[in-house]
Amino acid sequence: MLLLRVLVSYCHLIGGWMDRVPTGVKGLDELLGGGIPKERCVLVVGSPGSGKTTLAMQFLREGALGEENGLYVTMDESPDQIKENLSGFRWDLDRLEREGKLFFIDATLIRHVRSKDTHYGEQNVLLDTAGVFPQLTLKELIRTVHKVVDEEKIQRLVVDPVTSIMLRYERASSRRKAMLVLFDALEATGCTSFVVTELRTAMLDRAFQLEEFLSQGVILLHTIPHEGSIVRAIQIEKMRGIPHDIQLRPYQITGEGIEVFSKDRVFP
Repeated sequence: MLLLRVLVSYCHLIGGWMDRVPTGVKGLDELLGGGIPKERCVLVVGSPGSGKTTLAMQFLREGALGEENGLYVTMDESPDQIKENLSGFRWDLDRLEREGKLFFIDATLIRHVRSKDTHYGEQNVLLDTAGVFPQLTLKELIRTVHKVVDEEKIQRLVVDPVTSIMLRYERASSRRKAMLVLFDALEATGCTSFVVTELRTAMLDRAFQLEEFLSQGVILLHTIPHEGSIVRAIQIEKMRGIPHDIQLRPYQITGEGIEVFSKDRVFP
């Protein structure tokens, strides 16, 4: 028992030493004890309409308003569509882009390319051998991301959604290799990263996804039917290296973005 207490105290001490990156989401940093551990890769999982993109952009905007440039890699919608969808928050993303604090990579074409699983290996697992746009491979995307990060001094990075990459590989072994390469590449940038993915099943019967095992942290955004209405709940499923709140906490999407009620319970 004494040994367990010592180990718990040690983990809290180590967690306290880690540099934190504030998310810009009111209430969420309280659950994290100050913010995301710096240079970590965190998975944001949620159902459609749960606010995944809002959370990701709120994270980038927080950095851009300070001294941390942000890069948004969009894989489902064009940058203009992303900005249009978020225009109701009055965040003036165009201004941040003009000032060189916020950057976009339009990777929407990558979802149209499908690799042949029969031609892969340790080095060329991400090389597409067929497709309408064969030049837009994941390998090329990673190279572009690293180039922009280096040239523009990017410190915060978002990939939204990683689901588009997974759909390009039919075999589970290929998907796993691709995800390993992607997560390793994101960590190698030295950025604090959010990777967005879809919650494919309901909260109570969902299976863990491959991405959750590869990431260093997982934030879940739930939409839960309750007594004829929908309840939004956030949960920090894991965050390696730091103590954090693991309870379901209610949140809402306001005119300023996402707000988490860190002291409240979802169900009394």
